[in-house]
Parts: sequence; C-alpha cells; structure tokens
Amino acid sequence: MAQLKPIQIGPVRIDTPVILAPMTGVTDMPFRRIVKRYGAGLTVTEMIASQAMIRETRQSLQKAAWDPAEEPVSMQLAGCSPKEMADAARLNEDRGAAIIDINMGCPVKKVVNGDAGSALMRDLPLAASLIDATVKAVKVPVTVKMRMGWDHHSLNAPELARIAQDLGAQMITVHGRTRCQMYKGEADWGFVRRVKDAVTVPVIVNGDICSMEDAEAALAQSGADGVMIGRGAYGRPWLLRQVMHKLGTGNRLPDPSLGEQLDVILEQYDAMLDLYGPVIGANCARKHIGWYTRGLYGSAEFRNEFNKVAEP
Repeated sequence: MAQLKPIQIGPVRIDTPVILAPMTGVTDMPFRRIVKRYGAGLTVTEMIASQAMIRETRQSLQKAAWDPAEEPVSMQLAGCSPKEMADAARLNEDRGAAIIDINMGCPVKKVVNGDAGSALMRDLPLAASLIDATVKAVKVPVTVKMRMGWDHHSLNAPELARIAQDLGAQMITVHGRTRCQMYKGEADWGFVRRVKDAVTVPVIVNGDICSMEDAEAALAQSGADGVMIGRGAYGRPWLLRQVMHKLGTGNRLPDPSLGEQLDVILEQYDAMLDLYGPVIGANCARKHIGWYTRGLYGSAEFRNEFNKVAEP
C-alpha cells in the first residue's frame, strides 16, 4: 500500500511528495536535472539571496537557472527585508518559478548574522512581514522552510507555521534540528508532528533522511505529508527514485550499475563546465566526484589524482 498521497501546493499537484532539498553549492541545475530524471516529486533551487537576485548577479542567475524537465520548479529565497523579498519573488516568478520557497532554516553564520535564515525564528514579527510581503507579491504559491526553533528553549516552529499558514503560505517544511544544533546530533522527526498538528497545509519532514528506511521512519514518527531529502542525495541522485518506489510499492530498487553511475558522473561534470565555465566548473565538481566515488575500490587514489588536475 502506498505510504504517500498526492499533495496540493496551490495549483501545483505533487503526486509523490519526495522532494529534493535546497543545498547551497549542491543542488544546482546540473544536479537537479539528473535527480528529476531519475524521479523526484519536486526539486528546489539553491538558496538565492534576495538582494543578489534583485541585482541579478552572475551567481544568483546561475542559481536561478532551471531546465524545463524540472517543471514544476521551486526557487528558494533568503533575506530580511520584506520589500527585497517581494521584489526578488516577482523576478523569480517572471523567470518561471512555479513555487517560491522562503528560507527560515539556514543555520550558517554568514546568513544568520544578516538576520536571515534561521535567525528569523528569533524574530517572528519580521518573519511574518517577509511571508506577508512575498505572498502578496506573486501569484504562484509560497512555501516556508524552517527548523524546530533557534534552540531547545525556543521550539517555536508550530507557532511560526501557524503564522505562515494564516498569511497564505501553502506548505511548511521542517528540519528536525534547532539552529544551535547546526548539523550535529540527530534530527528529531517526532517533533515535526507538533507542526503537523498545528496547521492544515501540507507539512514535509526533513533532516537525516539518507535511506529508504529513514524515509519510512521519518514519516511514521512525524505524521508528515512527505519527505525532503538533502545530504542523503550526495553522490546518489537516484535515491529519491528509490524512496518513491519503496513508499509506493513496498519494494526496494537497487542502485544503478557502475556503468550507469559513470555515465551520470560524466553527464553532470560536462553540464557543470557548461554552466560555470571550465575552471569554476571543475572546482565545483570536485566534491560531487568525491561523493560519487566514495567507497569504491581505489577511489581515494582516484580522487587524489583528480584533485591535482588544474583544468578539464
């Protein structure tokens, strides 16, 4: 029996809500395109700073680039100015975004020190202003990604989720850690049930979902409507398809053959060179090559040699 039902995000229907998380430096167009081809209910772009989007910097435009094969695509924005978030959301809507996602979960110091990301969980009035401005600025649905709270003394995700829903947000994703945890410890999937009980819009559970079994456990503990997979997809763009298949049929799909995996690596590598240029593209690809080859015989020696190559 299928363990997931379709969800509706405004006019966007996600038949199997297994979603690729937004990850800076990872979920660019070349990687998302491969994930989507294997199978994903939805892909989300890297986090784009709203101010950079307005200026249309080279980096922001690269992050906002998407392939028609990804449709519908969700573009994630971060910021602390309601006006800038609204303006950036309009620009992304014009660039074809089917969904605008607001980042209220990034724990990185550079983002938090700018009063964005998970810093907004310490300032719910500002968070509400950002959501309100973004929802009013665009016709496409707006979603919000958050953590459990700033720390374990302020687990206010259910409150923020209710505020977001009341202002028109149409899906909530919760990473089961606080900001102060960063990525340490284990994600608390059970806490996400408190958010699920607080709202009626779809709720997605995120954090530490690295296998088919993790996805099943996260859904069971959280009661969520879907799962979002982040670091578990490093070097495994086929993981989302495997999770979708397991949740839909109860059966496991094996990993692709090594020959198919090699084809995927080469495809992604060439696409990264096309998007970023040969030097930046090769540098960006190094971490992906490391993830793809991890655990293979002779992989350490291969990575050492590959990392010595100055240009492709």
